[in-house]
Amino acid sequence: MNHISIAIDGPAAAGKSTVAKRVAEILGFTYIDTGAMYRAFTVHVLNKGLDPKDEKVSCSLIPDVDIKLTSDNKVYLNGEDVTRRIREPDVNANVSYIASYKDIRLALVEQQRKMAKNDNVVMDGRDIGTYVLPDASVKIFQIASVETRAIRRYEENMQKGIPCTLEDIENDVRKRDYIDSHRDFAPLKAAPDSVLVDTSFMSVDEVVNAVLEIVKNKCGDFNA
Repeated sequence: MNHISIAIDGPAAAGKSTVAKRVAEILGFTYIDTGAMYRAFTVHVLNKGLDPKDEKVSCSLIPDVDIKLTSDNKVYLNGEDVTRRIREPDVNANVSYIASYKDIRLALVEQQRKMAKNDNVVMDGRDIGTYVLPDASVKIFQIASVETRAIRRYEENMQKGIPCTLEDIENDVRKRDYIDSHRDFAPLKAAPDSVLVDTSFMSVDEVVNAVLEIVKNKCGDFNA
């Protein structure tokens, strides 16, 4: 059986996860939040009191990291629920370093590809359409202005009770954009066959409907 895979890429805080979750729910697909996996790895490095900017030290922890994603969108790191922890400011500030290390990416990408082989999936991240699933059935590159993305992340943090300032988040978004697009291995970029969706002035429902229409055009009508 050929499974359908939907890849949604884009910069930090572009709303990829929110849209991917909704699309997966509507289609009855499995949602895979690859960013959460890198965030969980970052938490492990920080918990060890190590510097995420140190590639050698960070990569040495690969054998010690077990990450599980559950159907109710929980993230577990070595058996501990870190769903909230992975969204905190110190993780935001360091996850792009962890995600730039080739050995860590290779280890997590192997897991992500196995997931896609076994089910119809919606997977979001930075390099899904270009590297993780280059043969994905549908590829979306979702963007929004830095200002819009910063406001969205700020409001999300406020709802979750995570302390932050809009200025700090905007600076963090700009920094992450630079790191993600300039890393040597699998940098953030749109796949040549991806469909660009600018969400700057769109509601979540409008983005979800746009993605569903793209999926329908690419794959036709099907029963999930």
